[in-house]
Amino acid sequence: MKKFSWRKAALVAAVVPMMALSACSSQGGKPADSANAAGGGQAVSTPRMKVALITHAAAGDTFWDIVRKGAEEASSKDNVELLYTSDPEAGRQAQLVQQAIDQKVDGIAVTLATPDALKDVLKKATDAGIPVVSLNAGEDVSAQLGAFTHFGSNEKLAGEAVGTKLASQGFKHPVCVIQQQGHVGLEARCAGVKAKVPGTEILYVDGKDMTSVQSTATAKLQAAKDADVIIGLGAPITLTLLKSVTDAGSSAKVASFDLNADLAQKIVDGSVIFTVDQQPWLQGYMSVDALWQAKRGGFKLGGGQPVLTGPTIVDKSNASDVLKFAQQGVR
Repeated sequence: MKKFSWRKAALVAAVVPMMALSACSSQGGKPADSANAAGGGQAVSTPRMKVALITHAAAGDTFWDIVRKGAEEASSKDNVELLYTSDPEAGRQAQLVQQAIDQKVDGIAVTLATPDALKDVLKKATDAGIPVVSLNAGEDVSAQLGAFTHFGSNEKLAGEAVGTKLASQGFKHPVCVIQQQGHVGLEARCAGVKAKVPGTEILYVDGKDMTSVQSTATAKLQAAKDADVIIGLGAPITLTLLKSVTDAGSSAKVASFDLNADLAQKIVDGSVIFTVDQQPWLQGYMSVDALWQAKRGGFKLGGGQPVLTGPTIVDKSNASDVLKFAQQGVR
């Protein structure tokens, strides 16, 4: 698994030597606003710049709190006014990008969960001379849409990492739960799992309604008696799936993608067998910092290739160490 996790680690470490911490889901935690919450002292003397971070986050997923926390810390260091907005509906996310263009921001960081909906407005941004980076989702189309680099996990590799680990532990009939149909990153995760464990089934749920998630997954586990593991693609989804396993009286184990403090504790306790972390704090931090670096010296990270922040496996062997960082909100 380490070859996946550390392929770009040297690049990240070289660019951000001051970081002591290394660190789609498709949903977001805090309500979106446009205020820069970073209040720490500034570590640079470069002129103030304005950066828009625009994600497809919706209420309910702590993943996006971690992305935002990384972005805010970079903003504090880089003398950046951070404008954070989000919307899970693709058309409205495109409107938020247009709003940032109208505000004449100095850079845009954007998630590409639904790239076709954003391609036209991102061309407007690049035509206006606004540098763009992408993060979290859409790595395969990032350059085509005008971003000079992308920060995130390779979702197919992440899925294959999960599938390989499940296969090594003898699982043959996973259920992979997708909380937003059509999200390119989530679809790629389950496709990666299925590539390594052909018996994998896909279950679509409404990630905006956790009651519905729980009942849909419960019904699936009651019907699919051979299901031996169920996989959540985000920490809040996975925590809900634990309830479904109990409700269904199923013997299926639970695995996950992504991380928060509650999920890390469940891995420590043995309730969840493992997760694959894409280190979202790094995605937020590096996206803002890369835009500052582009303005500071015309620097472009990645050499035309995505900068990977994952996948990295968190299981019983390392969950206790990761938990302390998760409790600080950076993993």
